[in-house]
Amino acid sequence: MLPHRSGSNLAARYNQNVRFIWATALVLCLAACNRGNTNKEAVRQGVIDFVAGRGLNIQGMNVELTNVTFNGNHADATVAFTPKGGPAGSGMSMQYQLEQQGAKWVVTGRRDMGAPHGGNAAPPGGAGQAPMDNPHGGMAGAPAGGGTAMPSPNDLPPVKKK
Repeated sequence: MLPHRSGSNLAARYNQNVRFIWATALVLCLAACNRGNTNKEAVRQGVIDFVAGRGLNIQGMNVELTNVTFNGNHADATVAFTPKGGPAGSGMSMQYQLEQQGAKWVVTGRRDMGAPHGGNAAPPGGAGQAPMDNPHGGMAGAPAGGGTAMPSPNDLPPVKKK
């Protein structure tokens, strides 16, 4: 005959095991959720979607992530664009700020890494933040009056006649 065990002792061990299993499962789930989606390929795809949405021929470019820094649901990515079959060094690098929205990474901002098209000018204002709709990265500079529009012909100095 088996030794007699009290029912309360078995119930206490059962409850202790169930609590341990649930605590372990909770810790594993929280660790997995806290990590987020740190997949570099997903970030690359977010940049490709952004560039393609701007009307650029992404099929004619090589897109390489040279650096990605994850910070929760935000990421900073440095991306090198080179023409397919083009000469070495003929591309450009851009830095994008992305945010994870659902299962996808979406570009929320852009910083120019250097002057595109071989120019050496710094962006106006020194902030380094270029407007996202300007393909030249704001390299043209602000008008003389500091405004955003062209000056009126009346504001220009008179022309000397010969």
